[in-house]
Amino acid sequence: MKLTAQWLDHGPTQRFCAAVTAAGHRVLFVGGCVRNAVLGLAASDADLATDALPDTIAAIAADAGFRTVATGVEHGTITVLAAGVPLEVTTFRADVETFGRQARVAFSTNILQDAQRRDFTMNALYAEADGTVLDPLGTGLRDLQARRVRFVGDAALRITEDYLRILRFFRFHAHFGDPAAGIDAEGLAACAANLDGIDLLSRERIGAEVRKLLAAVDPAPAVASMAAAGVLARVIPGADATHLALLVDQEAGIAARWQRRLALIGGASLQDDLRLSRSEATQIDQIRQEIGSTQTAAVLAWRLGAVAALDVLLLRATMFVQPFDHRLLAEIDRGALARFPVEAADLMPDLQGPALGARLKQLELRWQASDLHLTREELMN
Repeated sequence: MKLTAQWLDHGPTQRFCAAVTAAGHRVLFVGGCVRNAVLGLAASDADLATDALPDTIAAIAADAGFRTVATGVEHGTITVLAAGVPLEVTTFRADVETFGRQARVAFSTNILQDAQRRDFTMNALYAEADGTVLDPLGTGLRDLQARRVRFVGDAALRITEDYLRILRFFRFHAHFGDPAAGIDAEGLAACAANLDGIDLLSRERIGAEVRKLLAAVDPAPAVASMAAAGVLARVIPGADATHLALLVDQEAGIAARWQRRLALIGGASLQDDLRLSRSEATQIDQIRQEIGSTQTAAVLAWRLGAVAALDVLLLRATMFVQPFDHRLLAEIDRGALARFPVEAADLMPDLQGPALGARLKQLELRWQASDLHLTREELMN
């Protein structure tokens, strides 16, 4: 098959590929850009693989008028700047020895060796500069078209090479897998058998994977599999994803937010477990605290903003197993645009200092109790 994609048609990128080919070397698009193009999805960047060594690529790029950045020469990677578009160009590699997230590699001229060291079969697809797709393993294209996330070769071996692949397995299933077909049994068993490896990962990397996973259109099946394999409890102690599928149903027609979904499944110490920023942790705590409140949609939106108010109302409906009332969206808009109608100047000079502040607070609470309907005149009276 041949691909069509915006990144493939980029003139400077094609000019760089032509320069490498003219110098007698092979250069291929690889990984996410190819995978997404097969599925008809956009790709944020395009990576390239080549049989040429980094120094050779740097020389070819310079002769063709491209600037380069030595971003990972020791690992075979050099970044070529093609009219502002960064192209990560990596020499074909074969693993010699692995140490968790690190590996000692040997450069190769063999595309099959390069494919065999990748994580999932759907990521071991390559494409010529004209868009022709290459599948060295012979299973990648078939797996991708069936939306089947499978490790390359032995699943347990791929995981011990890099334990982050446990989380990537579930994240890829959430974004690219077919929920109806279920999750790959061999991969799931290998993840369950290597739980201790998660403890070797940095919490920053774990948090990044969880964010991406929960941002999928429907992460519920993948998260349920994580829970069944013991991965969810290992990553987020105390998490409970029982209601996640219902929340996803409630979100129909509403933009997904990983923060909302994380607030639902909870955890004993989210900020530490996932290295959330202070702002993210505060936002999630605020959402969770308001689920059990009785404040109206308008008041929530006035106090917390429209986004957080919607999160609270969706979670409230989910936790109480009630359908979300879409009429509340208009109330959220009303609250987000509302302005407390009384100002300090309205009460001066009769009131000053603490008495003024107390009176303003009293009127504000009365205004909230009216669901933001009382006017300035009504409040002043």
